[in-house]
Amino acid sequence: MADIDFEHAYEGTPPWDIGRPQAAIARLFEAGRVRGEVLDVGCGTGEHALLAAARGLPSWGVDASATAIARARTKAFERTLPARFEVGDALDLGALGMQFESVIDTGLFHVFDDASREAYVRSLGTAVRPGGRVWVLCFSDRVPPIQDGPRRVSEAEIRASFDAGWLVERIEPTEFEVNPPFEAFAAWLATISKRQSS
Repeated sequence: MADIDFEHAYEGTPPWDIGRPQAAIARLFEAGRVRGEVLDVGCGTGEHALLAAARGLPSWGVDASATAIARARTKAFERTLPARFEVGDALDLGALGMQFESVIDTGLFHVFDDASREAYVRSLGTAVRPGGRVWVLCFSDRVPPIQDGPRRVSEAEIRASFDAGWLVERIEPTEFEVNPPFEAFAAWLATISKRQSS
């Protein structure tokens, strides 16, 4: 995994915590593409799980940062939304003991090195029900890397990571929004479904 201290990052406001859903993910909800039970993995302060809850969908958020989860729970309380937030390991989603129809990943996939990425995809396999979908919003290789920034990801890497047991339905160019002084980064939004058991 990339050398990012997420707990330390949430001592302030990290660049990716924009206080609202990413526009690319909000459009999925507006189009009615996100259905059923929703898991926001690497949820941070919970905006996407809260968006799901506001639309009447059962929703969970999981993040390794206890500080981020505490903030997400506060938002849920203040907005009177029933989203559930737990401190958890994205590489061990099976520990949740649940499977979801929809899983949202905004900015997590691109922090993993190769070995962790393989473990992450296996972990997702335990949390997504057959026929369910994962949406991955990650930094794209269409822009050069920045010092200490997340790894850039190619379309080919996404397809290779989700080769066995998954179907990559589409990969669309979009933007990953961040707080000033940074500008939005070129990104991919991948729609990936878990194959039905044969």
